[in-house]
Amino acid sequence: MKNKVYRHELKPMHGELVALQEWVKSSGAKVCIVFEGRDTAGKGGVIKAITERVSPRVFRVVALPAPTEREHSQMYIQRYVPHLPAAGEIVIFDRSWYNRAGVERVMGFCTDDQARQFLQLIPTVERAIVESGVILLKYWLEVSEEQQLVRLQSRIDDPRKIWKLSNLDLKSFSHWYDYSRARDEMFRFTDTGWAPWYVANNNDKKRGRLNIISHILSQIPYEPVQSTDITLPKRQKAHGYQTPNQPLHWIPTRY
Repeated sequence: MKNKVYRHELKPMHGELVALQEWVKSSGAKVCIVFEGRDTAGKGGVIKAITERVSPRVFRVVALPAPTEREHSQMYIQRYVPHLPAAGEIVIFDRSWYNRAGVERVMGFCTDDQARQFLQLIPTVERAIVESGVILLKYWLEVSEEQQLVRLQSRIDDPRKIWKLSNLDLKSFSHWYDYSRARDEMFRFTDTGWAPWYVANNNDKKRGRLNIISHILSQIPYEPVQSTDITLPKRQKAHGYQTPNQPLHWIPTRY
C-alpha cells in the first residue's frame, strides 16, 4: 500500500479514535487492549498509529521492563494489575501477562509447569477483569518466517532501527516452531468467550494497522460526543506592554 493511500485511509480513523476517546472520558468506560506477537510482528507500529492523534492522558501505553527481584517473588499477574484502566481510560499493553506463555516459556525464563499453571489460571483472571466492567481486547499479530527475517535484517542494517534489536531477539530467532507451539497452546487455553483472541495478518504493516484500528472501533460501543459551537474569545489589549530588550538564546534557523 502506498503511503499516500495509507494516510488517506488512516485520517478518518484518527477522527473516530478521538470520538472514542471523548466517549470514554464522558461515559467513564474502561478499555484494555493487549497486543502480542513474535519479535518484529509490528506491535509498536500499530500502537503508534493508534495513539498518534489522541491524548496520552486517556490512551495510556504500558510496556513493562523485565521484572525486578521483588516482582519475581510475587504472583505472576500481580505486577500487571495496577496498570489496568480506571474509569475514562484506555490502556494499551505492548506485551502483557502473556509473556509467561510466550517468550518466558520458550527462552526458559519459567518452567513448563509454571507456564501451564498460568494458562489454567488466566482465563479466570480475565473473566474477573471483564466482569469488573473492563472492555478487554486481545490481539495477536501474525507474520511469516520470511517477513520476520526481512524485518530483523532491516534492524541490523538501518542505524535508525538498531535500538529495536536485542540479544533476546537474536536468540529467539532460531526458535520459530517453539514459539508456534507456545502460541497454539496459549490460544487453546485462553481463547475464551469473554476474552477471545483476535488474530491480525501483519505482513503488510500499513494494511495491518488499518485492519486492527477498524476492528477496535467495531468492538467498542462508543457514540460520538455532541460538540458545542466554539468561538475564540477576543485577545486582551497590550495596555502598554512592550517586548523587553534583553538577549535571548535563539536556536539557529538552519531550515
